[in-house]
Amino acid sequence: MEQIYPNCAGLDVHKKFVVACRLTTDAAGKIHQEMRNYETMTDDLEAMAKWLAEGGVTHVAMESTGVYWQPIYNLLEERFELYLINPQAIKRMPGRKTDMKDAEWIATLMQHGLLQRSFIPTRDQREVRDLARYRLSLVQERTRFANRLQKVLETTNIKLASVVSDMQGASAQAILRELLAGKTEPQALAELARGQLRKKQEQLERALVGRMSASQRFLLSNLLAQMDFLDEQITALDERIERLLTQLPPFQEAVRLLDTIPGVSRSMAILIVAEIGVDMSRFPSDRHLTAWAGVAPGNYETGGKSRSGKARQGNKYLQRSLVLAAHAAVRTKHHYLRSLYYRLATRRGKARAAVAVGRTILQAVYHMLKRGEEYQDLGEHYLDQLDRSHTADRLVKRLQGLGFVVNLTDPTSPDGENRQQAPRSAFSLAT
Repeated sequence: MEQIYPNCAGLDVHKKFVVACRLTTDAAGKIHQEMRNYETMTDDLEAMAKWLAEGGVTHVAMESTGVYWQPIYNLLEERFELYLINPQAIKRMPGRKTDMKDAEWIATLMQHGLLQRSFIPTRDQREVRDLARYRLSLVQERTRFANRLQKVLETTNIKLASVVSDMQGASAQAILRELLAGKTEPQALAELARGQLRKKQEQLERALVGRMSASQRFLLSNLLAQMDFLDEQITALDERIERLLTQLPPFQEAVRLLDTIPGVSRSMAILIVAEIGVDMSRFPSDRHLTAWAGVAPGNYETGGKSRSGKARQGNKYLQRSLVLAAHAAVRTKHHYLRSLYYRLATRRGKARAAVAVGRTILQAVYHMLKRGEEYQDLGEHYLDQLDRSHTADRLVKRLQGLGFVVNLTDPTSPDGENRQQAPRSAFSLAT
């Protein structure tokens, strides 16, 4: 078999040590194999890098074992051409498994060019991604504390959530803090309501009548303090991310473009850019991007028939953000994404419709970043205009089901063609 990379190495990575197999080819074409074990301390990894360089190694391959590959990658990425490999792609036959054989097998596959590398972002993108992912985890943690607070609040017979739609809003937070400070008069607490909530003062007074023990007040105060701490951490992270983006103009411009998509906030745009980057040239098409992200339907064909296929495992952070963006887009009226969601939800269910809208958002992101353009909405009636006759027939059938006679006049037709359905009652509809 042809040698693609004559001088290469394979690494079998573990928590405390790494097994390195170095394959080198001399002038006569003979392959020399050397094996060494190194600990994963920084000085040992530096010694391994020096040993690989002495052998003229150009390409190094290793499995993506948990997070243990990352320290090695950080030290070697500027010295060698690194290949991070999915372990599923290089499994061996059972019964022949040792650490040394694993390293030898990886090096052999690398030498003959039989490995497909995983995508590893640049160092700048990895820094933005780490901050964005940590921010997302803090937001989720804050939501968990808010749910716990609501659970304790219910045990006190205070039904604030039954009247206030947003427990994280200014009115609910002000009422809750005064309640924990010892103020128990329902009328005085209801006066703290702001905006549209002031119209519900009578309901608020009834909802704020309850019984709160000292232990319950302690729990609520502790939970509220935890939420305040998380708010401070999230704010600090936002400032850090914004400072980092100012040093990365391509990322900053990409975030600005994505912020124009309905349902995509600035923080969500930052997370999407941090996960996929700004260079779309590595994806041949938008379908490759959605498949890589795990939001595209999988291929499942058997017996010459295509069936519904489960999506592959993708980037969980990106998947979650796209679904959240889809739900946020549905709450925004008069645009294409909302009409797409409701069209799919009636047939496929709300969960699948949200994933489909998220996939559409990611396809739009691909073309926006590739062309450097802002989001251009197709309009809420775009799907109806694709096949006007089909849309008209569908609506006519619904009216006929109610017993109406429908006469259609198409103003776009040269002769003003009329279409009349079987009469059922005296009713006329013109479009």
